[in-house]
Amino acid sequence: MLISLCVIAKNEENYIGKLLNDILNQTYPHNQIEIILTDNCSSDNTKKKMLDFQAEPHDFYDIKVLDAPCGNQASSWNIAIENASGDVIIRLDAHARIPKDFTQNNAKNIENGDFVVGGSRPAITDELNRFGRMLLAAEESLFGSSIATFRRKTQTKTAVSSLFHAAYRREVFEKVGGFNESLGRTEDNEFHYRIRKAGYEIYLCPDIESHQYIRNTFFSMIKQKFGNGMWIGLTLGVCPKCLSYYHFAPFLLILALIIGVLSAAFGFLIPIFLLLFFYLAFDIINTLACFISQKPNILYFFLPFLFPILHLSYGIGTVIGLIKLPFFKKSLTGKEEQRIEEFKITMRKNNLQSI
Repeated sequence: MLISLCVIAKNEENYIGKLLNDILNQTYPHNQIEIILTDNCSSDNTKKKMLDFQAEPHDFYDIKVLDAPCGNQASSWNIAIENASGDVIIRLDAHARIPKDFTQNNAKNIENGDFVVGGSRPAITDELNRFGRMLLAAEESLFGSSIATFRRKTQTKTAVSSLFHAAYRREVFEKVGGFNESLGRTEDNEFHYRIRKAGYEIYLCPDIESHQYIRNTFFSMIKQKFGNGMWIGLTLGVCPKCLSYYHFAPFLLILALIIGVLSAAFGFLIPIFLLLFFYLAFDIINTLACFISQKPNILYFFLPFLFPILHLSYGIGTVIGLIKLPFFKKSLTGKEEQRIEEFKITMRKNNLQSI
C-alpha cells in the first residue's frame, strides 16, 4: 500500500530538518512511501532544505518538492494532495515530530478497514528552560488550550470529530473534495465536518502518536491564540456546524465580563463577583495541577496570570472575527464549492491514471 506523506511549510527552516529526519527513520517500507513537500513562499531556507533532502540518495518511492502560490494553509494542502499518488494520504504539519512507527501504525489501522485515522498529538517545546516549560505547561493544560481529544494521549480507539495529523484513504478526497480555501486555521474543522457528513467515521487510535511544537515566545503564543479565535468568528459565516461549543468558551468569557462590568456600573455586584470567584477557582486549580503533574518549575507561579491572557486573546480574536464576518462573507466569491467539486474530479482522474 503506497502512503503519501504530505508536508507544507512556510519559514520553517528551524523545524523542517527535524521532521525530514523523522521521515527518514520510518519503519514502514520506504519504497512504499511517497513524500510531498510543499513550500508556501518561504523567505528563509525552508525550500533549500526540502531540495537538499530530495537530492540525497534515498530508497523512497518518490520525493516531490512543490511550490504553493503564496496562499493560505488550505490552498497549500490542496496542491500537495492533488500531487499525491498514494492509496493513503497523510497530512503532516512541518512544525511537528513523528516517531519511527508513525506511518506503519497509520497504515495498519487503515488496512484494518478504517477510512480516516489519526492519533494523539501532545505538545512539545524546543525551549527546555524554565520559561519554555511554563509555556508548554499552559498549552498542555485543559484550561490553557482545548479539550479536543486528540491533544492528549488516549488508551482506547475512539470516534472523534476532528484530528490534527490524519491519514485518509484516497477515496475520501474523491468523494468529499479538498480543503475549503476560503478558510484559514479552521480548514481542518470544516473538512472533517464534510467527511462525517458523507458517512465516514474519524478514529483516534491509541497506537498512533505525533507531536507539535508550541510557539516558544509569549508574544507568538498570544498572536496564535488571537488568530485562532478570529478564525472561529469568521468560520461561523461559512460552516457554523463544524465548530464545537468549546471553541466559543473564551468569547463567552468576554461577554460575561462585559455583562458583569455593566451590572456593577448599575450597582449589581453579584454577577461580576461570581464570575471572578469561579474563574479564579479554576485558574488556581489548574495551576496546582501543573505543579503536581509537571516537573517543578518556579515560573508556574505565573500561570494564574498567563491563563487569563490566553483566554482574553482568543476571546477578543473571536469578537474581531464576528465584527469582520459581514465583510468576510461579502468577499467570498461563491467559487469555493466549485473548487471543491473540481478537486474531486482531479483526484479521480489522478487515480485512474495511476492504475
